[in-house]
This record gives sequence, C-alpha cells and structure tokens, in this order.
Amino acid sequence: MLYDFKSIYSACVIIRVILMPLSFGEMYTSLLNVKQAINVERQLIDHLETYIEHESERLEDIKRFYAKVSDLHSEVYSGPSAAMANPLVAFTLIKRLQSEWLNLIYSDEAQENTQDFRSGYEEVEKEGSLPKLEDLQGAAKGLMRLQDVYALQVGGLVRGHFQRITDGNPIDIYSPTVSVPLSGDDCFLVGKVAYELEDYYHSVQWLEESVRLFRGAGREWSPENEGTLEDALDHLAFSHFKTGNISYALSLSQELLNHGKPVQLKHSTILWPGVVQRSKQLSLDHTYYANSILSSQPTHYENPRLFCDYFNNDSPGLLLQPIRREVLSLQPYVVLYHSFITDSEAESIRELAQTGLRRSVVASGEEQATAEYRISKSAWLKETAHPIIGRLDQRITLLTSLNVQPPYAEYLQVVNYGIGGHYEPHFDHATSASSPLFRLNTGNRVATFMIYNAALFWWNLHRNGQGDGDTLHAGCPVLVGDKWVANKWIHEYGQEFQRRCSPNPEE
Repeated sequence: MLYDFKSIYSACVIIRVILMPLSFGEMYTSLLNVKQAINVERQLIDHLETYIEHESERLEDIKRFYAKVSDLHSEVYSGPSAAMANPLVAFTLIKRLQSEWLNLIYSDEAQENTQDFRSGYEEVEKEGSLPKLEDLQGAAKGLMRLQDVYALQVGGLVRGHFQRITDGNPIDIYSPTVSVPLSGDDCFLVGKVAYELEDYYHSVQWLEESVRLFRGAGREWSPENEGTLEDALDHLAFSHFKTGNISYALSLSQELLNHGKPVQLKHSTILWPGVVQRSKQLSLDHTYYANSILSSQPTHYENPRLFCDYFNNDSPGLLLQPIRREVLSLQPYVVLYHSFITDSEAESIRELAQTGLRRSVVASGEEQATAEYRISKSAWLKETAHPIIGRLDQRITLLTSLNVQPPYAEYLQVVNYGIGGHYEPHFDHATSASSPLFRLNTGNRVATFMIYNAALFWWNLHRNGQGDGDTLHAGCPVLVGDKWVANKWIHEYGQEFQRRCSPNPEE
C-alpha cells in the first residue's frame, strides 16, 4: 500500500516525562517547562497563605477594635449624660479619636504584609521561572492553532471539551480525564491576542464567549482578572466591525455606552462607517494541516511491492534479534522500524536532554533563528553524554549501513513540543547553498532517522544529490499530551560506498 508521505508523517506521540528543575525561558515552547511551572505556583501559594494568615490576624485586631468601640456606644455613650462627666471616659474618647483611629487607618501592618507578599513574588520572579507575556501570547496562539487544525468549537473548549461539529452535532474527539472550564477573563485574553494580531476571525469567537461569561457573572469583579465586561464589549464591537458586521458592532457599542460607569472607548471609529477588511480564517500552515487531517485520511493503494518483515540487513548484530520493518512508501522510500527503542531508553534520553533544551531554530539565510512556524525546544546529545547514545548510533548503523559518526552525521537532536507545538511543512535537507547545514563541510542531509518509540527512515536526496520534493513533511500541532522526538540527520559525505551514485544523472 502506498501512503501519502506529506500527510502521514505529521503524527503526534504522547510520552510521559520526568520533572527536573531548570530555567524556563519561552515556557510555552516546551510542555516540560509548563509542567514544571506547577512547582512555581506552589511557591506562590505558600506566600499567599502566609499573607492571608497575617492579614487575618490584622483583621481580627480590627474586629476587636470595632467590637470595643461599638460596645462603648451601645452601653456607655447611649446612657445618661453623666457618663461623659467621668474624666476617664472623656479621656479615652479623645484618645481614640486623636490617636487610635489614626493608628488603625494609617497602620503600617497592612503595608508590611503586602510588601512581604510582593517580596515573595519578586523572589520567584528573579529566579526566571515565571512565564513572560510572550508565553501567554504563545499559549493563546497555540489554542487558536488547535482550534483551526482540529476544527474545535470554541464553546466546547470554554467548557473543557474538545469537540468538533459532525453532521450538525458536537462530537468529542478527545475526553480528558482532567479538565478545567475557562473564565470570561481567560477568553478575553485569548481574544485580545488575536485582536492585536488583527486576526478578527478568532477574536470574534473568543470575545463572544468572554462577553457571555462576563454577563453571566452578574458584573461580579475578581481581583485576579485583567479584563472586564466593558473591555470585552469594546474589543468585540471593533472585531465585528472589521469583519463587516456593522449593525451588530453598533449594538455592542450602544450596550457599552449604556453601562452605568463612564467608559473610555478605545475604538470609537466603530460608530461611523469605514473600510471593512475581512480576515482570513486559516493561515497557510493551518490549511495544510487541516487538509492533511480533517478532509480525509491518506489514501491507501494496493501495492504488492510494499511489505512487512523481520529485517537484519545481513548484519551479524541483528541475526539473532532482527527488527520488525514495515516499508510504507517506495517513492519516496520510507520505512518504519517498530519498537526501535525501549521505554527505559526513551526515558533516559528525555532525562539527558532536559537540562539542554533551548528554543528550536530554523535556517534563516546563512544563520539560524527562531520562528513562529516551529514551536518546540531542542537539545543536542553527543555520544559521550551517555552510553545509550552510542548504542542508538550503533543500532542505526546496523539498520542502514550508514556512517552516523560526526562529522558525517549530526548529534542526536531531542525535541519537546509546547502548547499546540508544531512544525510547519518543511524539508530536512538544505534547499539553499548558503544554508548553515553546509558548515560541517560534509554535504547535505542525505537521510533522516526519526525516533519515537518506533523509528522512521527516509532518504532526503535523490542519488544525483538533488533534494527529493516528495519528502515535504510537518509536525502537526499537539492536541493533548507531551510530544518528544529524536532525530539523527545523516550527511552525504562518508556514505559514498553505502549509497552509491547512479549512472543515471536523473535518478
């Protein structure tokens, strides 16, 4: 059977991780860092608990003072005027009014409690373990990416469900064991990120949910919220205006103005006609993913040349323990090796990679740079990092007969994807002569060996050294779970006798 290479090799894998302390930095690009943030919030909870205890003690003192003064007014001052003739009573009244009330109102205790609480937060902040604004925006973009690629309903996500509409009915495509509903403020922040990107298709949907939830809360204010009903209405009205829904935009503006307290409109231009720009629903990468995942599964064609077997590559090291091989495609040539590594080996590789994880980069001219179309973190493991790495390299050589030692191959790259983490359609081989891949002076990437628990192998180049355009592949956004991948990229030089050139220059 022949598989569509461009679709099938964007699969996502869920693998358990071990938590270890490290500096976060771009937290949203690695789910490992997001998980470690749980421990960070526990520290803040401890600081908050201490603050509440101190404030509770302070409020108990205030209640005691209130009870004392109230009792005096109900039992002493409401009695005969002769009570005030008592100089002690008069003195204590004057003292309270001149001193005690001032001490209560201008007490430093409340400020000290607040300062201690803030200092605790700032200590955590100095450790570099708190997410930055970029992380919040990146996480919001990840949710919108998942929304598009998997056709998820925003209303379902808000309730904690992963649903899409099929034949007019909501269908759960995933049922998490643990989930949380989103608040009006949560939805506002996602909608605001889309709004600031001028992505009004998404901002309308998320801000509609925000307005609905804020309305349902009965204008109840929460100190942790950034947004309010008025903020959501303001942004939603302008978003509808930009998508051409002028009449509804005006009605939202009127609702905003009808609220009791004064409102400063950010976008009063919605009150008169203007140029309407409709935003596109899907960007290029989302369209590719959607076509690959939602429209149909890869078409399987009967092909007697495709097969499964136990493979030893005529290697003495595999004669007694051949590996299960599945040839998936002949053009391009793609083979799947089942159970390539054990669970314990995979866990060890993840442990080794954790402290070295950095934001993944892509080729940008002659340099490398981060990019929105690749959301993950990567680490490079040398053979000297652990004997397991050397054993993996040896296993790859046994299966492929290729030289995988540097500089003829790159170090093992281990990748952990973030919230909605993905990698848009790309080639593994360099497509420009100025690519930084050529700095090794060992040619282009002739082959890729990609490891989950199983492993995929394919040739990136034709035998004439030209790139194979059919090897375009992508990493689909991770819907749920923690995706880890390891790659071994093998270069042209050093493989001259393992993959010979063909007499046919077109091959």
